[in-house]
Amino acid sequence: MPDRPAYLRIADTLREGIRDGSLPQGARLPTMAELCDIHGVSEIVVRQAVALLRQQGLVETRRGGGTVVRVVPPARRVAMDRYRAVTRPMAVPETTFTRDQRITWEEYRLDKEFTRVRADDDLGALFELPTGTELLRRRFVFYARGEPQQISVNFLPWDLVGDTPVSDPGREPWPGGTLAQLAYLGHPPTRVEEAVRSRMPTPEEAEALRMTGGVPVLAITRRMLAGAGVMEVCRDIVLPADRVVLDYSIDL
Repeated sequence: MPDRPAYLRIADTLREGIRDGSLPQGARLPTMAELCDIHGVSEIVVRQAVALLRQQGLVETRRGGGTVVRVVPPARRVAMDRYRAVTRPMAVPETTFTRDQRITWEEYRLDKEFTRVRADDDLGALFELPTGTELLRRRFVFYARGEPQQISVNFLPWDLVGDTPVSDPGREPWPGGTLAQLAYLGHPPTRVEEAVRSRMPTPEEAEALRMTGGVPVLAITRRMLAGAGVMEVCRDIVLPADRVVLDYSIDL
């Protein structure tokens, strides 16, 4: 069996250092010249190895700062309890996102885009409403401490939210988020359903979330119900997979 290409062997060595902690998050990799000397290869080979690690989301190259191991402090998304927490009285403004990210209201901001659309077949099925039903579409990019961390595209029936403060983008961010908005409208959710899948990001998602190449996203489709009625559909909540941990607990 022929030897593996030199750039793969160098990438393996650096990757192992990242995984075992000898190259911790934020640490600078050896310079190109140092890596060439260590491995006895040309700069072109070293560049191939570093490019591979960059594609895998393990390192990033900073202008004037060399190549460093990416710092990725994961947020914890506690799936079973996160919605219950923000339905309780709040001493300070918060949402499920600010709780996940452990940030204050001042460290939180949103980019938002509101449009009026009609349900396609898929949305109609999720809402259990006829195709063509008018909906409010809201696309949010969530920022924590100035960094984009999540995209959410959610839909609400227009006959529920039209001509209410919930359809006004100027009212965002709304303390308590969608849960509080539905309660304000007189339909507090009694059930939340989520389906989680993984995929690669679209180019637009990767750009909006400032993602490096090779990192997948978790895409969560959510429904909020009040009794038997579907009040909200989120298609999708998009999270870089290397920035979040999904925690589940089930009482038996």
